[in-house]
Amino acid sequence: MSDKIHLKVITHEKIVYENDIDELYVQAKDGRLGILKNHLPIICALNVGVTKVIYNKESQCISTMGGILQFANNQATILTDIAELDCDINVARAKQAKERALARLRARDENIDMARVQIALAKAIARISASEKKHF
Repeated sequence: MSDKIHLKVITHEKIVYENDIDELYVQAKDGRLGILKNHLPIICALNVGVTKVIYNKESQCISTMGGILQFANNQATILTDIAELDCDINVARAKQAKERALARLRARDENIDMARVQIALAKAIARISASEKKHF
């Protein structure tokens, strides 16, 4: 019997991450959630944010764009539309997206869909934070 949690992060297109890990931290709709081995079963909705995994005292961050976390019997699955490993994120592009979103928010143009701009900003911040391994 493994003393680890088996985690899969899955998008519509591929398995972005699969590994046995020691700890899992996600941005749930109700706040940050940490999961260790033998946690009670849980299903929760995720916000746009950073998912952090720790294995053998090493950490990796994954930007996850919402989705669902399911955990039971030391098996964790995250289903999300978009997920990117910290090492795969185009930081320059994410910073440009953040600046564009901030400029649109400052413009206060009534023709701009503010909800869409806020989502774009949250996604850019999640990517930047994951790339910098900032997670809280």
